[in-house]
Amino acid sequence: MSIPIPYDILRLIWWALLGVLLIGFAVLDGYDLGTAMLLPFVARTDAERRQVRETIEPNWEGHQVWLVVGAGASFAAWPLLYAASFSGFYVAMLLVLATLILRPVGFNFRDKLESQGWRRFWDRVLAIAGFVPSLVFGVAFGNLLLGVPFGFDSEMRLSYAGTVLDLLNPFGLLAGLVSVAMLAMHGGAWLALKADGVVAERASRIGRLAGLATAVLFALAGLWIAFGIESYVISGAISHTGPSNPLAKSVTREAGGWLRNYGIHSWLIAAPLLGIVAPILSAASSRPRGSIAALVCSGLGIAGIVATAGVSLFPFLLPSSTHPEASLTVWDSSSSPMTLFIMLIAVLVLLPAVLIYTSFAMRVMRGRVHLADVERRSSHY
Repeated sequence: MSIPIPYDILRLIWWALLGVLLIGFAVLDGYDLGTAMLLPFVARTDAERRQVRETIEPNWEGHQVWLVVGAGASFAAWPLLYAASFSGFYVAMLLVLATLILRPVGFNFRDKLESQGWRRFWDRVLAIAGFVPSLVFGVAFGNLLLGVPFGFDSEMRLSYAGTVLDLLNPFGLLAGLVSVAMLAMHGGAWLALKADGVVAERASRIGRLAGLATAVLFALAGLWIAFGIESYVISGAISHTGPSNPLAKSVTREAGGWLRNYGIHSWLIAAPLLGIVAPILSAASSRPRGSIAALVCSGLGIAGIVATAGVSLFPFLLPSSTHPEASLTVWDSSSSPMTLFIMLIAVLVLLPAVLIYTSFAMRVMRGRVHLADVERRSSHY
């Protein structure tokens, strides 16, 4: 059976789709993580903490679909990327999964007992379940730009030479702080819009500070990448339509190479500019009674930051710091043309369904969660 779309175009499409899925998860589940992270700082009474939880409780499970789909897409479309990244970030991934598993436990068990100590414990668990994934995801993206210590032997068996402590390097931690700040900004904008009273006011203040911190930290990370980090560059020709074999190329390292794509395609500078300007605009438009503009700008800022990582790395997906020639790229680590094409058809059917469901759920659950209503229902808990 002939494939109507060229192999190189299919690879590009799936690279873009992987980015869309990551951005979708970061924007949608990002405000859930950010809201949970802010729980101890914006809510001081039991009713206020319940109010914060109820702003995200109806939709968070649906938003995790983006993470599941992204992991599934990487497994099917980029099997070598899936194998190398999950081997390299194994402990980090387990930590993320453990905290994500704690989230539904916290929602379901928090109000089972009337003990304030019990409820405060689960509120802290929810806050940790928001903070830890936010930090780990950022650290992982930072290490992508540094390179990960893995390689393949002549029979394409994967080996990994690093430890989880190696991921906690200065640049990785800076990227983690960028992630924490941007999701705190997003959660603050969401809470200011969905809650009311003092919770909304506190969330607005924190969201404003987090937006400014996001812009500053992201700009610092950009300067570090430009002047302090060696990048990976393919030396010589590489087939865009050949079979996937990451060992069939040569890779060199040079300073400032992660900026190369912006010189070739100047319009790509829109991504990092969006990552700096949109958080500032989110902070400027933040209001104690909430602002749709602040939420939209925070979402655009997140999209710009995630997109910056993708376009800076392109065509690399996962560089290898110990065996640069084994680095995984868009052109040599994908599945077969038939697999990519069949998956593309499935995505063209399922992705619109997910978007329609998400939009419908958000519309049904629109409106504020009022503290007075929460207090009125307190007798049922």
